[in-house]
Amino acid sequence: MILRDPVHGLVSFEGEAERVVATLLATAEVQRLRRVRQLGLTSLVFPGAEHSRFAHALGAAHVMVRLQERIRACDGDLPADARMGEVEARDALAAAFLHDIGHGPFSHLFEEVLPDTPRHEEWTVRALRDPGTAVHRALEGLDPGMAERVAGLLGGDYRLGYLARAVSGTLDVDRSDYLLRDSLMTGARYGLYDLDWLLRALSFDQSPSGEWVLAVEGRKGLPPIEGFFLGRHFMYRQVYHHKATRAAECLIRAMFLRVTELVRDGSPPANLPDALRSAALGRAVPLGEYLTLDDAALHSCFASWADSTDEVLSDTARRLRARLLPKTVPLPEGQDAETVGRRQEAFRRAREIVGARGLRPDLNVWLDVTSDTPYPEPEGDAPGGVWVSIRHQPIRRLGDVSFLLGELRNKQMRASRLVFPAELREEVLTAIEGVIA
Repeated sequence: MILRDPVHGLVSFEGEAERVVATLLATAEVQRLRRVRQLGLTSLVFPGAEHSRFAHALGAAHVMVRLQERIRACDGDLPADARMGEVEARDALAAAFLHDIGHGPFSHLFEEVLPDTPRHEEWTVRALRDPGTAVHRALEGLDPGMAERVAGLLGGDYRLGYLARAVSGTLDVDRSDYLLRDSLMTGARYGLYDLDWLLRALSFDQSPSGEWVLAVEGRKGLPPIEGFFLGRHFMYRQVYHHKATRAAECLIRAMFLRVTELVRDGSPPANLPDALRSAALGRAVPLGEYLTLDDAALHSCFASWADSTDEVLSDTARRLRARLLPKTVPLPEGQDAETVGRRQEAFRRAREIVGARGLRPDLNVWLDVTSDTPYPEPEGDAPGGVWVSIRHQPIRRLGDVSFLLGELRNKQMRASRLVFPAELREEVLTAIEGVIA
């Protein structure tokens, strides 16, 4: 199987890899990913960000194939029971390809607007383990017991820990693809790094706990691994947490809050998916209902709700469809009592103004807080995280070798913004001027 990919060029799956990918490709759960955008509402800011989680899944699978080639090239020093065999290679490829099948619409936003429903990782595992899904049947057809092994691998419970961390870890095939893909499709070059050199710089070493890990060969591996984490940091700052995207997400939060109220009042809007009705009523959402949700289904809802007889819902839906986004203003950072108090005071004043103009403050004013840890590093001797192997020296944590990442190690980057209706911009800015200065 040969595919053309805008990120990796010619992508080929051959032999056993082709059998795995082709079999899983035909399942409904994988095909659904064509209708789930990788970056949710980000195309409202970066017009090219229309790519899907389907394309990303294929990209992650391709990176896994390349990683497995590197593993086979450098596993000579491993004991036999720590080497990757045919079964493990098949499991890891399937896990890389399927890691996102549980994602809801609009990227991670969906998990925030329906906080009582499981996270996408749990939905993925449910889909893999449910005998009624096509993807479960496909995995079992490839190899009996494979569905449970792949589910365990995605959860970090697998015989070869280094393979589990390669699927979901600090440095994994997921991030390795999406940084490059999101950079290309948004036109923002912050996430570009040298994947070729990074893969070539990986080799096996033993962590202090005695477990075999894929470590970065320090002298040649530091530049690309530093580029990887710095690129991730800049993508969060410039793309993933962009103020206009966050403002659009606030409109969707308002819509879902209003829909929940209408459902509980016995007057649900038209064109309401069963999964959203169940979630609004606090009921467990069946897997089958959840997997009917995708971006296209919800955009259809928004179109219908724009003509709703409920004024609040229709106004919010129309604003999103017309890209009439709320305004945002940055707030002071810091966790000391005075700074926290200033943020809360700005929030209170904005709500007061909005309420005085006849709008609902709880649906129109938001204190939006984003946070990210550019380089998280575990403490102690656990095999997780990123290790650096330098010849004739003990293995060391990346943060102890790289000055740049040592400075960023486990530091949380936060940004707070006040989000409010655009038509009240001048009034709100005047009211909070003395608070945020």
